[in-house]
Amino acid sequence: MKLAVAPDGVAAETVTATSETQAAPHRAGSHLHFSLDLLTTPLAPGKQMLPLRPLGKTGLDLTALSFGASSLGAEFRNVDLSECLGSVEAAIDVGMNFIDTSPYYGRGMSEVLLGQILPKIPRDRYYLGTKLGRYAPRHFDFSAKRVIESIDISLERMRVDHLDIVLCHDLEYVDMTQIVEETLPALRRQVQKGKVGHIGVSGYPMKMFKYVLGNSDDVDVILTYNHYTLQNDMALELVPLCQAKGVGLMNAAPFSARLLSGSPLPVWHKATPEVRRVAKAAADLCAARGSDIAKLALQFSIANPDFTTCITGSANPERIRQWAGWAMEPIDQQLLADVLDVLKPIHNWYYIEGRPENND
Repeated sequence: MKLAVAPDGVAAETVTATSETQAAPHRAGSHLHFSLDLLTTPLAPGKQMLPLRPLGKTGLDLTALSFGASSLGAEFRNVDLSECLGSVEAAIDVGMNFIDTSPYYGRGMSEVLLGQILPKIPRDRYYLGTKLGRYAPRHFDFSAKRVIESIDISLERMRVDHLDIVLCHDLEYVDMTQIVEETLPALRRQVQKGKVGHIGVSGYPMKMFKYVLGNSDDVDVILTYNHYTLQNDMALELVPLCQAKGVGLMNAAPFSARLLSGSPLPVWHKATPEVRRVAKAAADLCAARGSDIAKLALQFSIANPDFTTCITGSANPERIRQWAGWAMEPIDQQLLADVLDVLKPIHNWYYIEGRPENND
């Protein structure tokens, strides 16, 4: 059975990558903000398991690599139902303990499909996170009333009795004051009722994360995407801010919507011709060395322990197993250095997402 949705929106992960991209000014800065010593050894020497890292003050320990379920919503290609369900099983089998989704992915389809497989998996084998506020490309509702409805609908769709994490989804499209004054307090009340464990925000621009962190104490978790990759490490700006408040920091989209995968870009990709050219040069270099830029990108994005986990997803079970295998291997540091050098002309290139006033 093939499933698909109209290509009118994007999500936080793709089949081999994650999220969307568009042109904005190049930001300068040093790419290597942390020691390459982090990348010298396999993630779990002598053990075929993904390492666990604490998620701020939540008390949750997440695996360094997590499963993103946007692919179950057929956001990027037609998908096969059996492969969708198999990819969730594969993620659990290889040891991933966090599943990330949203009612936006497939306009509910991702959550519905998770509801077909999650009841068969012991609940203590995974943490589950979803989002609220974005329901279609141009449909946003962060009202307190919708917070209650959205959580109840997600619980019913996925056939679970609680959610470990709930995030405000792509809040850069709305007024930040509503998020701080209405949405997050409403979410906190759902925590008090026991339906939700921890709450936070997700999105693209760094500016809106800084606003929320500076104006609310109701944030347990932040999820950033496309901003801690081989090409863009702007999310490092969030590390000291999150650590100061005990907020858990999660990363998504290590492949930057296939830009760092060597695969053809989706038609909606916003990368400029120069960005595409430089990224292809980096991918070609990896291929010439007998490697894959996607492998390097994944290893880089999961290596820094300041980011508790890196979320990416696929509706292909074998792809999930491949990523887990890559995570166990040591990074090729010479190749890493050479690729970072090739990518320097587009380092920290980013795009505008949502309201201009919420962007960097």
